[in-house]
Amino acid sequence: MGFEHKSVLLEETINGLNIRPDGTYVDGTLGGGGHAYEIARRLSDKGSIIGIDQDAAAIEAAGIRLKDFGEKVTIVRSNYCEMKSRLHELGIDKVDGIILDLGVSSYQLDTAERGFSYREDAPLDMRMDTRQTMTARDIVNDYSEMELYRVIRDYGEDKFAKNIAKHIVAARGRAAIETTGQLTQIIRESIPMKYQKMSGHPAKRTFQAIRIELNRELDVLRDSLDDMIDLLKPGGRLCIITFHSLEDRIVKSAFRKNENPCTCPPDFPVCVCGNVSKGKVITKKPILPSKEEQEYNSRSKSAKLRILPFPGIVHCRLVERSLWISASDLRQLFACQTSEAGGEYCRQRQILLFIIQNFQVI
Repeated sequence: MGFEHKSVLLEETINGLNIRPDGTYVDGTLGGGGHAYEIARRLSDKGSIIGIDQDAAAIEAAGIRLKDFGEKVTIVRSNYCEMKSRLHELGIDKVDGIILDLGVSSYQLDTAERGFSYREDAPLDMRMDTRQTMTARDIVNDYSEMELYRVIRDYGEDKFAKNIAKHIVAARGRAAIETTGQLTQIIRESIPMKYQKMSGHPAKRTFQAIRIELNRELDVLRDSLDDMIDLLKPGGRLCIITFHSLEDRIVKSAFRKNENPCTCPPDFPVCVCGNVSKGKVITKKPILPSKEEQEYNSRSKSAKLRILPFPGIVHCRLVERSLWISASDLRQLFACQTSEAGGEYCRQRQILLFIIQNFQVI
């Protein structure tokens, strides 16, 4: 089957990137190229987008979809955790925006032989990158009962993790577990029927857990976020779409840490640690799909979008140093009105006047 995938939160993500026509952008989870296409068509001849994906089918599909944009688009087969080094190979040190659309694609779920779906009977695979030798079969048949319990508990958050692990070990003692259908049946037998009727498909959480473990999804995300934030130019933005609470917690925590990295004791009058804020989170609460999107794309229901903008820089001609200030703070200064009482400039307007006279945006 052809690579088909409906891009989730497409309009919200494109708006969140605040695209500059001459900018350089990265789609770290290229997929079928849906987000990349919308970015590319907003770029001038000087703009460019680099698409990264580890799935060969995605690379092929995106190449076809984006071919009309010519040299504006560069496609790289890799994991986004290698983004910094891949960009360096292309001679790129900083970018204007990065997008990640995490999780498994519709194509991967709907292609039975990839082994991601519990609704089809197929070989236990679940590899995002088919060049990888280890598969889901290896985890199911080779992990100890305690390791399986840890994976299902931590990455699937399944209350029956212990019983599921126990049943898997017992079943493979009789014969190796080779297919998704076999694993699904074992999971069904591990969970009381009354809970199966209440909480959706019984295999959903276990399949998610094994996929995350196999592809190191959470480790890759956790280890990559700081590097991606450091890749942003002043005014650049990082947009991340997550699909379950484990991913979202990691993104939320990383954004908070980079927004306020100060490690000084709270009773210190001034900061002495030297850690500088790398952005101001503009999505205190995540952006969710509209009701309309959830209706025509049911897989969008669990999606959450978070955005971190990297602040702009103003350079002071008086003291020869840089000051970080966000675009929203500047807009707030501009919006300040004069006092009705005496017609005098308020304090914010005086600050703005000082910035205009003594600072140069770079």
